Amino acid sequence: MDELREKLHYVSVTGIIRKDGKYLICKRSPNEKAFPNKWCVPGGKIEVRDFVNTKKDTSAHWLDIFEKTLRKEILEETGLKIKNIGYVSNLAFIRPNGFSTIIISLYAEHADGEVKLDKEELVDHAWVSLDEAKKYDLIENIWEQMQKVDGFFQGK
Repeated sequence: MDELREKLHYVSVTGIIRKDGKYLICKRSPNEKAFPNKWCVPGGKIEVRDFVNTKKDTSAHWLDIFEKTLRKEILEETGLKIKNIGYVSNLAFIRPNGFSTIIISLYAEHADGEVKLDKEELVDHAWVSLDEAKKYDLIENIWEQMQKVDGFFQGK
């Protein structure tokens, strides 16, 4: 790898959305390059345009970019508004195009709205319990992250 590519990464946020004790999972389009037809939780890449044209929170910085991007991505992909965002975990993987991706997994509670999917990226959805989620072809580690979030809400 060249030096620049060694230091560049996509950065994405995903959201484990909870509503009435169930979790939102979505099926990825067969046209997606990474994990086509797999079930996931919604989210997306952080892009410079997500913040560069907004007011800075300090003289030099934009704050809470993960949370702001997650709100935007969840609304765009599912039509839902979310609240009470928290941290779950992070991971890295290499995309089919060879680029490194850092994923920050967050959780949130459903605030408002009914699911209306952006059909270019996500083709189906379900609200599932942890047990029900095991019946779906989830991207690896999604279930374990959902289990961790369930523990937060159960006080474990």
